[in-house]
Amino acid sequence: MLRGFLLLFVLAGIALVAILGFRGQKGSAPPFEIFPDMVRQVKVKAQAPLDFFADGRGPRLPINGTVPIGYEMPKPGSPGGAPEAVSHVGFSVGTDYFNTGKMGTNWGTGLPLPVTPEVMHRGRERFAITCAMCHGATAMGNGITKSYGMATVVSLQDERIRKMSDGEIFDTITNGKNTMMAYGPNLVVSDRWAVIAYLRALQRSQNATAADVPEDHRAEMDKPAEPKPAEAKAEAPKK
Repeated sequence: MLRGFLLLFVLAGIALVAILGFRGQKGSAPPFEIFPDMVRQVKVKAQAPLDFFADGRGPRLPINGTVPIGYEMPKPGSPGGAPEAVSHVGFSVGTDYFNTGKMGTNWGTGLPLPVTPEVMHRGRERFAITCAMCHGATAMGNGITKSYGMATVVSLQDERIRKMSDGEIFDTITNGKNTMMAYGPNLVVSDRWAVIAYLRALQRSQNATAADVPEDHRAEMDKPAEPKPAEAKAEAPKK
């Protein structure tokens, strides 16, 4: 019984190899592969035609308004020509604090760019696109992914994160940590710092103290709340 099973197994293996062929074997007919592992993909080759497009041309002109990965649009008023002109490389290209988050061998702190309303708006926008799905809109760690099993997402409002240096947060965004992927290839350097600026604002908003209120406005905190004006009673309809 066992001998018959082994003989049947060997014959089935030979037939399978004869039908499917060996990987890398050359032939005139296209091979039949169960697991091709994406070794042959439709892709654009330089100076080669492509049937995917109606005109048969493989190389295509960039879509209007697109910017190559690693570049960023010049800010208004900056040198560089027309607004649609592409500016300098925006990914980490240096070894200074701005590009690494380090001052010497230690993590630095402080934002290496002026915190303007434009920077805060940019940070809020990038945070909503890149971070909020995991960390939540207020960085409490309650993003939508948590309901799908990502239970390891930390709250950025934790004291440990609030006391973490800006440079270390920059490195975490750049290279990732634990289950968090690296966002260095997705966010240019200035956007990473803009996200940190906005994160610090979120942390202050959820952990503010009286010392955060300007001195000339602290007296207003002790004033009793003004009573709401009494609602006017509806007059009785005249007979």
